[in-house]
Amino acid sequence: MTGTPTKALEGIRVLDMTHVQSGPSATQLLAWLGADVVKLEAPTGDITRKQLRDLPDVDSLYFTMLNCNKRSITLNTKTERGKEILTELIRRSDVMVENFGPGAVDRMGFTWDRIQEINPRIVYASIKGFGEGPYTNFKAYEVVAQAMGGSMSTTGFEDGPPLATGAQIGDSGTGVHAVAGILAALFQRENTGHGQRVNVAMQHAVLNLCRVKLRDQQRLAHGPLAEYPNEDFGTEVPRSGNASGGGQPGWAVKCAPGGPNDYVYVIVQPVGWQPISELIGRPELADDPEWATPEARLPKLNKMFQLIEEWSSTLPKWEVLEKLNAHNIPCGPILSTREIIEDSSLVANEMVVTVPHPERGEFVTVGSPLKLSDSPVEVSSSPLLGEHNEEVYIGELGLGDEELRLLKSNGVI
Repeated sequence: MTGTPTKALEGIRVLDMTHVQSGPSATQLLAWLGADVVKLEAPTGDITRKQLRDLPDVDSLYFTMLNCNKRSITLNTKTERGKEILTELIRRSDVMVENFGPGAVDRMGFTWDRIQEINPRIVYASIKGFGEGPYTNFKAYEVVAQAMGGSMSTTGFEDGPPLATGAQIGDSGTGVHAVAGILAALFQRENTGHGQRVNVAMQHAVLNLCRVKLRDQQRLAHGPLAEYPNEDFGTEVPRSGNASGGGQPGWAVKCAPGGPNDYVYVIVQPVGWQPISELIGRPELADDPEWATPEARLPKLNKMFQLIEEWSSTLPKWEVLEKLNAHNIPCGPILSTREIIEDSSLVANEMVVTVPHPERGEFVTVGSPLKLSDSPVEVSSSPLLGEHNEEVYIGELGLGDEELRLLKSNGVI
């Protein structure tokens, strides 16, 4: 193989009309897969350019970490000339992605019927908070989607309030679902020759990620859930702390010296009980009929993990990890954000990458989790606001220098 490697989505142009997180996370993945993603922003820019700034007058990390490998153009789509230019951009694109409020693009004059007239081959993807129904016009935010998709009611401890998860399953989780829909629509276009609508709702994506809890909701009809540490069960799946919720019981056990992230998550498989009993200094439990079988241990999961924690709390988490792994016991240390950003293996796997930026110098971000052997990813900086106006409007749409100056002075770009 010679020359520059091609990318999986090379030749695909994406008109990115998204903002904040759910949409930009999707279009960034498309850019990493090789698509030419043109981010269309209002002349004032994506609101996250100015949110949670760590440096004055420089694009925030919020924006830079969600918009790598894209080009940026500005356009006021409320003006007549802006609508004409948007029409031409739609005509030249393979994919259009937006995450405005319900009906916002229709009100611009770009209904799905109109978009199909302009470009019958376009894949038009929309990310919304909710599907059609009583929630349609609710304002959707990350934790609202978690609340209404089943995540919060099943996250936390039994005697505590519902909790949000630190993973952005509402925003970025929906973005990944949107990418799957877009790629499927592009593949189907190869056979049909025409594009289609792709709709993904944040509530629906969270629900998809919570399907095991709906599994357990149905299992409740046949009695208590033995693999949960809870003592009492009502008519709903309870919050169960750090229980795995799967076929093998698991828990986060404390380690020395007792800091907020000095924990190791341990899963006790049937084959793992004998070596665990040896490690914790209770070898007699391996043959004790009160402890020897999974059925015997299930009613006293809290006591089992308490015994393990009495051992683990005397050792640093990396030593606990080493001893457990020596016996092939499934486990993992609780890694803090600081430990993750400094993890040499994540750097080596290009999952934590340092990216140069024209104004802030450089920033650290998450690399592409999608590793394709023939479509390598090099993460490049997010664009400055309107950085590619001239490149797109003059170089690609064929507008003149003078018109570009007029568009700017008239507030169209």
